[in-house]
Amino acid sequence: MTKFYITTAIHYVNDDPHIGHMYENIVADVIARHRRRMGDDVRFLTGTDEHGQKIERAAAKEGIQPIELADRVVKTHHELWKRLDISHDDFIRTTEQRHRLGVLELIRRIQEHNPTDIYLGEHSGWYCQNEETFIPENQVKDGVDTDGHKVEWTTESNYFFKLSAYADRLLAHYREHPEFVWPPTRLNEVVAFVEQGLKDLSISRSSIKWGIPFPGNPDHVIYVWMDALTNYISALGFGTTEDAALEQYWPADVQLVGKDIVRFHAVYWPAFLMAAGIEPPKRVVGHGWWLRDQQKISKSLGNVVRPYNILDDFGPDALRYYVMREMVFGQDQDYSDQSLLTRYNADLANDLGNTLSRAIKMSDTYFGGKTPPVRCFTNDLLDMTRTVVPQYLEHMDNLAFQRALESVWELLNAINSYIVTREPWKHFKEKGADDALSRILWDALEALRIVWVMMAPFIPRSTREALSRLGADPEKIDRGALQWGGLEANRPLRVADPIFPRIDVAQYIGEKKMEETKPETPAAASAPPTTAAAPAPAAESGPPVETTQAAPPDLAKISIDQFMQTDLRVAEIRAAERVPKSKKLIKMTVFTGADERTIVAGIGTKYAPEELVGRKVVIVANLQPAKLMGIESNGMVLAASIDGEPSLLSVDPSVPAGTKVR
Repeated sequence: MTKFYITTAIHYVNDDPHIGHMYENIVADVIARHRRRMGDDVRFLTGTDEHGQKIERAAAKEGIQPIELADRVVKTHHELWKRLDISHDDFIRTTEQRHRLGVLELIRRIQEHNPTDIYLGEHSGWYCQNEETFIPENQVKDGVDTDGHKVEWTTESNYFFKLSAYADRLLAHYREHPEFVWPPTRLNEVVAFVEQGLKDLSISRSSIKWGIPFPGNPDHVIYVWMDALTNYISALGFGTTEDAALEQYWPADVQLVGKDIVRFHAVYWPAFLMAAGIEPPKRVVGHGWWLRDQQKISKSLGNVVRPYNILDDFGPDALRYYVMREMVFGQDQDYSDQSLLTRYNADLANDLGNTLSRAIKMSDTYFGGKTPPVRCFTNDLLDMTRTVVPQYLEHMDNLAFQRALESVWELLNAINSYIVTREPWKHFKEKGADDALSRILWDALEALRIVWVMMAPFIPRSTREALSRLGADPEKIDRGALQWGGLEANRPLRVADPIFPRIDVAQYIGEKKMEETKPETPAAASAPPTTAAAPAPAAESGPPVETTQAAPPDLAKISIDQFMQTDLRVAEIRAAERVPKSKKLIKMTVFTGADERTIVAGIGTKYAPEELVGRKVVIVANLQPAKLMGIESNGMVLAASIDGEPSLLSVDPSVPAGTKVR
């Protein structure tokens, strides 16, 4: 069994967790969950950095001890990681005794292997309390550094680490191990930094007391980076007699950090380890920043996105999916509520959740609440999985999470097309629940099972629920579960409410809703004279939908200019459900090429909701909104009529949504 050790950067306890902290732990969790299901023995470490001047000053301002402040903030970290289903195996605090012993042992080993590498000297310079580091003078103007942080001119006696002696060894390591820093752009930055020349590094402070006392000189405390970076090995028992985990898991396979601290992890950290005779980690991975309005999200800028409200409104899996799908791993990404809502409604509620509900509902109806009795091992979806699954696994191994999810969506889109093309509802009406229908629906359900198994590292809680509804084992998400044939026949299915209920975008982001208007007649006056619109009247007891098979001879003629005022467009139905207490009304979510909107139509006597999803229709896009059974309908679906029964206008599936109809 392969050992796999993944760590996040420990988070400073003076900062409340925000979307950047959350993102890093979600990424690490996705990697850890994937490696576990691939059969690796995974150890996943996260934690908190609790020493330093910021904590000392913040605690003094509140009139409490630094450890009290640290305890309070650490509690919020534990609560947040639990809510996000972060599956870490260990949580290290730099105030723990095991960590203190590890830091002291690292210094002891450096002094033993290279006695002159740590020395006492004096240092003056601009010190940034926010980053706990000295800032070069050319990066300071008017008491502020280039990142906008206040700096203080500081002169004090410090212990120094002879970092300047390690430039050549570091450069040789980068050449021999080009995978050491990822992505390559970060490696190039690190190499350029080292090639410019390294200065010796201050590793103690005498002006503060909150920290680990320097061995042999308690007037100094160990500087934050020598202290904090050691957590990756102190968590494995380094410096104690219980260090079996160190032998098993070190060097770390992935050390996941923000791009702004890659230098500390790819220069200072390996230099410390080299000096102590310890092997450096295998890989330092620097992820990008979450931005808001193209600025880095940070407490000092006041543009922090807190995860708590998002978790309350959407749940952990929706948030996990959004950050993994929206950001190209390694690059920066701008956050907005609108992009979150779009991902949620389009990807999760429509594509993933609705396809699941639709397939389960048909099988439940046609095969008595069970998976179909006849399975199939020769079909288009099987061929698709043989292409998609290897691509997905390759992308996961390459940390290309967005591309891995795109591969999942290739299969998901193929499932939708498979259902639309084979029309199981029509087959059932004409031939009943025969073997052919069984194979069609079993194919769709089995492909969906594989889709959800691929989604397991990203949205673990929803995956367990989805697999349970499908009649599959909710815990079977290993590599073998990605093979075709895992869904048994005649297994109980479970029909339930949507896993991802749609969110009302306007209500969520606080937009003013359009004023209520009631239609004077069930059909649109501006609809073409040879067709009729499909919505039902506002009340179930009202008159039937008026449709025409031929234009009456006395119908008033309209000009071409008048007709062109009607905006007819092709739209794709992405979700559909019956309106409660109505036999006729169906509520649909349609994509117009520019937006998604709700349209309510009186077509329920002819069409079932599951056979509408994925269908292209023609809508009146510029109709005033109207309330039907309390639901605002923004547009009208066009249909012909045969003896009062609606028949939707058909559109070639290849025509893009949003295409104008003339």
